[in-house]
Amino acid sequence: MKNIQIYTDGACSGNPGPGGWAAVLLFEKHKKEISGYEPNTTNNRMEILAAIRGLEALKQTNPKYSVQIYSDSSYLVNAIEKGWLDGWRQNDWKTSDKKPVKNRDLWERIIELNSIFQPKYIKVKGHSDNEYNNRCDELAVAQIKNNAIDKSRDKP
Repeated sequence: MKNIQIYTDGACSGNPGPGGWAAVLLFEKHKKEISGYEPNTTNNRMEILAAIRGLEALKQTNPKYSVQIYSDSSYLVNAIEKGWLDGWRQNDWKTSDKKPVKNRDLWERIIELNSIFQPKYIKVKGHSDNEYNNRCDELAVAQIKNNAIDKSRDKP
């Protein structure tokens, strides 16, 4: 079975505030880096969006491929691997304390993509010695910085 690895990370300057997301996709000898920016968002939204964009970057599904998503976000990994997401859906998108689930729009997209690619989500330690997690962090933070510079140029 061929293996596709997707490393993801999200960053936010303030919470909420401007945010960036990034993913590094690895397949055999190929590496693809993607990243993006949102002007007003949260850390959690950026973490989820990084996984979404990573999965969306895959060209096709193939039963001979296994997909792993590596993230330093406990929120993302636990929501899927510990079944929180299933519980929220069964509870009409309410948390255990009966509050609406945050980021429902992104969770619904993750559900769609998970049904196609069947990824395994794996928690990695953030800001540690993981080369690709660190690279994702650099890319996400760069998106925030670069967009802040662009915005300052627009001011009279």
